[in-house]
Amino acid sequence: MAVFVLDKQKHPLMPCTEKRARLLLERGRAVVVRLAPFTLRLKDRIGGAVQPLRLKLDPGSRVTGLAIVRESETGDADTGAVERLEHGLWLGELAHRGQAIREALTLRRHYRRARRSRKTRYRAPRFLNRPRREGWLPPSLQHRLDTTLNWVARLRRLAPITALSQELVRFDTQALQNPEISGVEYQQGELAGYEVREYLLETWHRTCAYCGATHVPLEIEHIVPRARGGSDRVSNLTLACRACNQRKANQSIEDFLKRQPALLHRIQAQAQAPLQDAAAVNATRWALLNALQTTGLAVETGSGGRTKFNRTRLDIPKTHALDAACVGAVDQVRDWNRPVLAIRATGRGAYRRTRTFNNGFPRGYLMRHKRVHGFQTGDWVRAEVPKGKKAGVHVGRVAVRQTGSFNIQAQGGTVQGVSYRHCRVLQRADGYGYAFQPKPDAEKARRAA
Repeated sequence: MAVFVLDKQKHPLMPCTEKRARLLLERGRAVVVRLAPFTLRLKDRIGGAVQPLRLKLDPGSRVTGLAIVRESETGDADTGAVERLEHGLWLGELAHRGQAIREALTLRRHYRRARRSRKTRYRAPRFLNRPRREGWLPPSLQHRLDTTLNWVARLRRLAPITALSQELVRFDTQALQNPEISGVEYQQGELAGYEVREYLLETWHRTCAYCGATHVPLEIEHIVPRARGGSDRVSNLTLACRACNQRKANQSIEDFLKRQPALLHRIQAQAQAPLQDAAAVNATRWALLNALQTTGLAVETGSGGRTKFNRTRLDIPKTHALDAACVGAVDQVRDWNRPVLAIRATGRGAYRRTRTFNNGFPRGYLMRHKRVHGFQTGDWVRAEVPKGKKAGVHVGRVAVRQTGSFNIQAQGGTVQGVSYRHCRVLQRADGYGYAFQPKPDAEKARRAA
């Protein structure tokens, strides 16, 4: 993985190799600025020759792929053809927390409704008094946009990026459900002439999906329960008799049918896959493109089909980061087999100062201050425990307690009850968690693709 380099005035220079970074540190010519992404600052240099770099993005609903490449062109003297080469320098995968934001807003809405029901004074609704600005996005989608733009700005401060590439994919949700759809069927939709219940009776052959019972009253049942985030769209509905519906309750279908894997596979194959991830990408793709164009850099766009064509033609395994490297017009990609920095959005804490029971009433109190003995939840620390059950060196994200006994989330698992006296801060919390993924197993990734 390339190491980012800044000059004495913190201006970005060309990234260097790990070996050169070690030499610079051993000779005292550089100091470490950040551990993730690993960045050095030179003590004895101002400015220098740089080459144009391109930052490539593969936006996704849950994970966005990032890739920084160095471009070069070679020409054939006989034919005059120009071949575009890309040399991979740095790969990253940014995991969003849109689902967590959605669940937090749902919980807050439940608390608010319960509080309003306990306070009997009538208050008129305010829905019409809250106009939404132009270009408004739901908070879970706005988070995906903001975190992606945040990392574009971060990487521009660390490397001399002169161009951007984005996969401007558009998922046709009707074609995903029915590849043969055409003409007037786009206007009619899949439920034209059917009520929902009649559609389900026809689709599931008027039988219980779980026990196969026929000629009994059948009820509409959610495959993914509403309590677990399931929707009311037809792809999440099936038919069940009353006995099976009550036995399943709010269990996931995987738990309910864990002893019947064949039946589980059949139901999941018959039910259509949910399209919420495709809808999230469709809703944010133009907003992201418009925001990237305001940076003043040249922005290249490419379709998802072209990305897959490049990846298949170059025999590159499928990962989010490598998909980003294959976005746009690419003839050759070299040095793509590199470790990947996994970046996970963790947030910066919560505003509430109490926890709650299942019924929403407060339970206990949280700390008023985020820092304990100079440490804050989310800091990247190194703990050297000299003796005891937890003896050893532990490196990871810390979760503080008021008692001074911390938990450290290391790659091997969570280590509980480590005293603050043994901890040393490596990098302050910035709202993200970091982990280094090894080089992808090309053969295994190709089989998974």
